[in-house]
Amino acid sequence: MILAHGAAVSLYPRLAWYGFRRHATYWAAALAGAFTNTVFGVLRAYVLIALWQARPGLGGYDVAGVVTYTFLTQACIGPMQLFGGGLDLPQRIRSGDVALDLVRPAPLQLWCLSEDLGRAAYLFVVRGAPPTLAGALLFGIVAPRAPAAFLASVALGVVVSFGWRYIVALATCWVMDERGLSVFSLVVTTFFSGLMLPLAIFPGWFGALARALPWSAMAQVPADVYLGTADPARALAFQALWAAILLALGALMTGAARRKVVIQGG
Repeated sequence: MILAHGAAVSLYPRLAWYGFRRHATYWAAALAGAFTNTVFGVLRAYVLIALWQARPGLGGYDVAGVVTYTFLTQACIGPMQLFGGGLDLPQRIRSGDVALDLVRPAPLQLWCLSEDLGRAAYLFVVRGAPPTLAGALLFGIVAPRAPAAFLASVALGVVVSFGWRYIVALATCWVMDERGLSVFSLVVTTFFSGLMLPLAIFPGWFGALARALPWSAMAQVPADVYLGTADPARALAFQALWAAILLALGALMTGAARRKVVIQGG
């Protein structure tokens, strides 16, 4: 039992390393994504600079803060997979290969999470760093208020992102075509993550709701922790809560998917 437990514990770091190396083979695509994120970051920065010069202090940010926010959220696109994807579960469900995944010696959800953490680590460096450096060189960005808390927030944001994307991917077991779900996920994630605009600028109940939803943990919260506009302890607790909720829901769906495969496959 101890040996089996030790083997299981050592399995997940190996899966994370596999995810890192697997995505490292696509370095050209990662660099192309970094270039695209940088270009759109520059365009977003000019738009938001004009808006904040017209409305100083909007949402609690100054011009330097909103420029920093812009490039931080651009850097989150790859690690957080804000445009969706990053998991090959839908293809494996359609092909039936998921039946093999469900009988692996490790839970499917933890297996996928470990690989996704490796993917995110690679893209954080290769696709996340260039937009941030470009923003620093072209506009200047502020230094992080709490670097360790920021890195912890990024890690929790990746877990929240995985939890949501895993649910969307696993839903393929119950729908004929997952493209509708993917489009829905793309729309709500890009808006409610704070990628388009800081959620702090939305007033009243809508702003409060947007900041309370899980998608804000993927970009808005890490950026606010970096800028010091959010209390790190409360921000990390918020992200951890949503990570636990989404992972628990994903585990329940995995059990339901296992029963569905058994019923359909015999």
